[in-house]
Amino acid sequence: MTTSHHPIAIVGAGLGGLTLARVLHVHGIPATVYESDPSAESRTQGGQLDIHEDDGQRALAAAGLTEEFRAIIHEGAEALRVLDQHGGLLHEEPDDGTAARPEVLRGDLRRVLLDSLPDRTVRWGRKVTGIRPLGDGRHELTFSDGSTVTSGLLIGADGAWSKVRPLLSDARPEYIGTTFVETYLHDADEQHPETAKAVGGGAMYALTPGKGIVAHREAGNILHTYVELNRSAEWITGIDFTDAATATARIAAEFDGWAPELAALITGGGTAPVARMIHTLPDGHRWNRVPGVTLLGDAAHLMPPSGDGANLAMFDGAELAQAIAAHPDDVEAALTAYEAALFPRSEAFYADAHEILDLCLGERAPYGLIDLFKGGAQSRDGAHEQP
Repeated sequence: MTTSHHPIAIVGAGLGGLTLARVLHVHGIPATVYESDPSAESRTQGGQLDIHEDDGQRALAAAGLTEEFRAIIHEGAEALRVLDQHGGLLHEEPDDGTAARPEVLRGDLRRVLLDSLPDRTVRWGRKVTGIRPLGDGRHELTFSDGSTVTSGLLIGADGAWSKVRPLLSDARPEYIGTTFVETYLHDADEQHPETAKAVGGGAMYALTPGKGIVAHREAGNILHTYVELNRSAEWITGIDFTDAATATARIAAEFDGWAPELAALITGGGTAPVARMIHTLPDGHRWNRVPGVTLLGDAAHLMPPSGDGANLAMFDGAELAQAIAAHPDDVEAALTAYEAALFPRSEAFYADAHEILDLCLGERAPYGLIDLFKGGAQSRDGAHEQP
C-alpha cells in the first residue's frame, strides 16, 4: 500500500481541528483532517454552547464565518434561572438581546465549519492506531485499516484521549471525582409543561453541595440536562448504564425529595442516561518543544467543564493557523510562537474552571454561583458545557 504525504495533518475533526483547517484554508494553506468517525452524521455532537466574544467569536471571525455563525444562534437562550431543590426561584436573568455570548448547537457549528472546507479535507473513518517519528519533524500515522500517511506537521486535535499527546507529554487524564449524567426531554412544553416552565427559556441551575441538576432549553422544544454528582469512580462504574431503567432509578434516588418538576429532568427522558465522568490533565499542562508536532483544545489542556472548552479549542485552532501563516517557511518558529501564548492562556483558564466547578458543587452552592452571576457575564454559562 502506497504511503501518501501531507504537509499538514490534523488528527480530529472537532471544533478545534476544523477551525484550524478553515483558517489555514483562508490563508491559502492546505491541510488534511483525519477523523475516526465514519461520517459527519455518525453520532450526536452534544448540546448547546455559548460562544464568547474574546475567543470563540474571534476564531470564527478569523475563519470568515461570522455571518454563518449568526444564522444558527438560538435566540433567547442566554436567559438563566437558579432554583433551590424545591423549585423555588433564587435568581433570574433574562436574555438581554445583546448576543454577547450567543448560544448555538455544537452540531450546527460543526456543520458550518465542515461546509466551509474544500472537499476531501476531512478523511472520515481514519482511526489512528500508531504514530512513528521519522526525524526532521516528520511523522508516520498508521490507521486501523492498516494504511499509513506521513506528515510534515502533525497537530493533535483529538481530545481527552489524544493519540498525538504521547509524542510530547507523559500526562494522562485523571478522574476528578465528578460525573455529569446526561438526559434529554423531548416535546418538553407539551409533555412536561411544569418542568419546561421551571427551566425557562435558557439555562436552569438547581445546585446543592455535591450534587445538582443543570438544564438548558435547546431548539426544537428540547430540554438537555446534566445531572451533576460528586461521586467516586467506583460508585459510577457500579451502575449499569446499559440498563436504562435501573440507571435512571439509581440516579433519581440521589434526588429524593426534590421538586417533581426537577426530578422529571432525570426520570422523564425518552433516551437512556449517559454518564460523562469528568477527567482533566494536570493544571498548567505544558511540554517541551518537539519538532513537527503540537496540540490544541482538550488534547492540550483538558480541564473541568466551564463554558470555555469549545471556545478555547477554536481559538487555539485559529491562533495556530495564523502563526503558521505568519511563518510560512519556518514551522518551528510558528509552533514556538503558538505554544508561547498557549501555555499561559491555558493556565489561567484552568484556575477559572476549577473555581466554577466549586461554585456549582462546593460548600457554597448555589450561592457562590449566584454571586458570580450578579457580578457580571464572565463564565455565566459554565455549568452546562458538554464534557
